[in-house]
Amino acid sequence: MMRQAGRFMKEYWDIKNKYSFLEMCKTPEIAADVTMLPVDLLGIDAAILFSDILVTAEAMGGDLSFEQGVGPRFSNPIRSVKDAEALSVDCLDKLQYVADAIKVIQQRLDNRIPLIGFAGAPFTILSYLVEGGSSKDFKLTKLMLNNQPELAHTILQKIADVTVEYLNMQIAAGVNAIQLFDSWALALSWNDYRDFSHYYNKQIISKLNRKDIPVISFCKGSSVFAPMMVEAQPDVVSIDWNADLKNMKQSLPQGIAVQGNLDPFVLYAEKPVIRKKIIELFERMRGENGFIFNLGHGIMPDIPFDNVKYAIEVVKEFRY
Repeated sequence: MMRQAGRFMKEYWDIKNKYSFLEMCKTPEIAADVTMLPVDLLGIDAAILFSDILVTAEAMGGDLSFEQGVGPRFSNPIRSVKDAEALSVDCLDKLQYVADAIKVIQQRLDNRIPLIGFAGAPFTILSYLVEGGSSKDFKLTKLMLNNQPELAHTILQKIADVTVEYLNMQIAAGVNAIQLFDSWALALSWNDYRDFSHYYNKQIISKLNRKDIPVISFCKGSSVFAPMMVEAQPDVVSIDWNADLKNMKQSLPQGIAVQGNLDPFVLYAEKPVIRKKIIELFERMRGENGFIFNLGHGIMPDIPFDNVKYAIEVVKEFRY
């Protein structure tokens, strides 16, 4: 499940209260501890590397911090050509801690279940770097796309180049699958998604050492952009909760799997409702090949842990 190791778990907070978020990401043993929490407590079918999409932006030169109740912040936002020129692309050594964490996690998993690695897609990373953090309207980012498209493309290309190296490093370190997250693609129009997001995602996927490594592509807005997303030739398209999953699956080329797409807010509901919604989704997908159950986006921090565990039990009990 998206964000399956995190703030809805008491055990996560037991670790988080001792370290900063970046300390957790950058200390391989701690990152492994957090990665293993849902494996041990929820019995999920795959582990997801504990990290953050913004580690690439930090390695490139972003001054990143995480503030309680605010989220990620960059104290040196990228707003000019000079700022863009200062972004480093020769920075893979600064991300070595991720490869180290993958090796520790794989030792602990001992081939029980696969480990999924991931990275943030260039447009989403660009938005954080330009806005200086999270944004509700992406005003500064869109101003750059409209008024300074060449500058935006310069930054996006740098991020794409780093992301290719970073994901290939994860593959070399031992992950079993890769996810590319474009969390804020829904902010874009169709043409802007094509030019400022899809173009770079396609480039990244084409350069991955993906032999026997499935590639999952997710964007918030996949219910709109999926027909374009498949042109990048991922193995799986992760669908948000706004679409009918069967219709989406049948509209995509044969051989492309879908992942999704339960509305995560369902996990706030009473257990009979959770069961009903999950079984409805499975019945809708009955007979379809290439379907991975997941949420349509991430788990919220105040969703009851017991509800998440119950949802996973319902999924695992279902028989086609």
